[in-house]
Amino acid sequence: MPEEKKPLHRRVRTHITRTLGSYSEWARWWRLYDRILPTAFLFGVLCFLVYYLTIAPPIRFPGASLMKVGKDEPIDQVAQELQDRHLIQSHRIFIAVARAYGARTQVTAGEYFFPGPQSVVTIARRLARGDYELVPVKVIIPEGTNTFQMADILTAKIPDFDKASFVEDAQAKEGYLFPDSYYFLPGEDPLDVLSTMESNFKRHVSEEKAATEISQFGKPLNDIITMASLLEKEANDTQSRRVIAGILWKRLSIGMPLQVDAVFPYIIGKNSLQLTRTDLKTASPYNTYINKGLPPGPITNPGLDSILAAVEPVPSKYLYYLSDLHGQFHYSVTYAQQLANQKKYLP
Repeated sequence: MPEEKKPLHRRVRTHITRTLGSYSEWARWWRLYDRILPTAFLFGVLCFLVYYLTIAPPIRFPGASLMKVGKDEPIDQVAQELQDRHLIQSHRIFIAVARAYGARTQVTAGEYFFPGPQSVVTIARRLARGDYELVPVKVIIPEGTNTFQMADILTAKIPDFDKASFVEDAQAKEGYLFPDSYYFLPGEDPLDVLSTMESNFKRHVSEEKAATEISQFGKPLNDIITMASLLEKEANDTQSRRVIAGILWKRLSIGMPLQVDAVFPYIIGKNSLQLTRTDLKTASPYNTYINKGLPPGPITNPGLDSILAAVEPVPSKYLYYLSDLHGQFHYSVTYAQQLANQKKYLP
């Protein structure tokens, strides 16, 4: 009998039966889901904990760093060093993964760079395959940087750079380390850095224009570089440097002290506006107020513009100069005029 022709009480009973049947099926699935859900959740938590405690990078993973693996170094020794340096959490997991990548008793020797946190799987694969990840780092050395400032820049840019060794060897080369843009590898040997900078200096001063000007000027190279290092800190543009070079060479020729403030940041870390009368009497061979002649050596590493300015001085009638608060230079012939300029342009 068609559904619509059944008596009302039969249609109601059929509907109730179907509804209860569907609810029963739904309830059965819900009970099954209710049993599976906690188990799945606990399994997920367990998997996360295993990953977090063994495979994930350690919380104390160091910043960009290097690690050297010696030739014939046993894999368990390498694994322990990785764990001690907080590069991995489990040396056992490392060994197991490295062996899965084919490193049975040893990994590939060499120096490895770790730019940041990496999982034990990634590190094991890299050491098994010799993936060093040594990428050259760009380092910019500004003109007029002294060796101590260079050491700070290099240490900030190059992972595992030996700052103390660099400073020790670089001081004798002050002035002859050419300021430029360089690319160095992480962990670069300071001696190689110095050699690169020295070679760059020699290349620039050997170019035809510079070599000709230096040769024709007729003064020792050390005097020229020392003068250039003063000009580098005294002025920021070529013309001013050339005019000041003329004044300073003139002072030297008449036996007058150079009286250059640029030496004081090198001696005591103070600039012109910070100097006191007592500072001007500081005992130092670099103090150009109490010692005649050039300082014993360069106070910075000058750029090519300052080197050329030193050998291309502009002759003038001036014997004095000063820079105002806006960096503008004011020149004078007599000391009285210099005092008047100081009163007018300086605080």
